[in-house]
Amino acid sequence: MTCGCAAVFERDVDMNTKPRIPVPLTGRTHDNIAYIRQMLGELRAVANIEGAEMLRYLIEMAYVEAGDIQSGLRPLSVGGDRNQAAGMAMKTTG
Repeated sequence: MTCGCAAVFERDVDMNTKPRIPVPLTGRTHDNIAYIRQMLGELRAVANIEGAEMLRYLIEMAYVEAGDIQSGLRPLSVGGDRNQAAGMAMKTTG
């Protein structure tokens, strides 16, 4: 006797695939996203060396997001009625 769960789980897997969203990036935008992704990769390595697991995880999520934007899996902006960034001033070291 089977519960029929296999068919449900197979359907869920199909529903969770990411559709390709064509995102035309200008040359400058593409270069900027590539630069951001490169810097995130370097920051991820530093966080890993320092043992900052949560920071590494968050940086890695941003790294993946930048890659998804580059490959067209995600739009550059989600838009809509989302909360805006806090806009707090960032201090640089030195």
